[in-house]
Amino acid sequence: MSTFDLAAIKVPTDEIPDLLIPAFLDTVQMVGIVMVIVLLVGVPLGALVHNLAPGGLFENRALHTPLSWIISIGRSLPFLVLMTAIIPFTRWITGTNIGIAAAVVPMSIAGIAFFTRIVENSLRSVPTSVIDVARASGGSNAQIIWTAQIPEALPSIVGGLTINTIAMIEYSTIAGTIGAGGLGYVAVTYGYQRFDHGVMIATIVVLVITVALIQLAGDALVRSLTPEKSRRINR
Repeated sequence: MSTFDLAAIKVPTDEIPDLLIPAFLDTVQMVGIVMVIVLLVGVPLGALVHNLAPGGLFENRALHTPLSWIISIGRSLPFLVLMTAIIPFTRWITGTNIGIAAAVVPMSIAGIAFFTRIVENSLRSVPTSVIDVARASGGSNAQIIWTAQIPEALPSIVGGLTINTIAMIEYSTIAGTIGAGGLGYVAVTYGYQRFDHGVMIATIVVLVITVALIQLAGDALVRSLTPEKSRRINR
């Protein structure tokens, strides 16, 4: 079918919700799975990288340098390049290179690299006095990490998690170009290829509202985790 014929096929306005709702649910599923993986891997990995660095709880330059470089490479690659480059690996893991399962693999790799840096930077802001008190109390390295470092840096980590979640929504739309489904697939297939401006505008509105709600929820959670004294100082 020619481009002209495709452009003539428009989705009726009253049918747009029936198209967008399943796509939105696919996006939520995709991002939800990825963010669970990112949390489970990114928090301990970020704590590990931070504490392997000079001045960390178990400083080890020989391990810190290559690990930091690997994370930096994963963080610096544009998502479309990363997604394309690891297609053989994705197919090996999932058995396919299309659909939600195929999108989760590159999104998780990109998300973990991104969130690991956020956790690492958040832990750097923890006052050394907090660590000294935990050490004086006889805490092990693991206890210091989970009862002193991470709780102290939690507001910053949650703020970073909000940013990371929004980034994953962006990546999910890019993943739509490989048939991953979701709002990105709808925008490309209907809004771009068929020049259906009604679908494109509706998709943009849904994405903007979704991102705004996530940002509001994340900001509210950060405020609830920030001690009142710190909030007064920041003002």
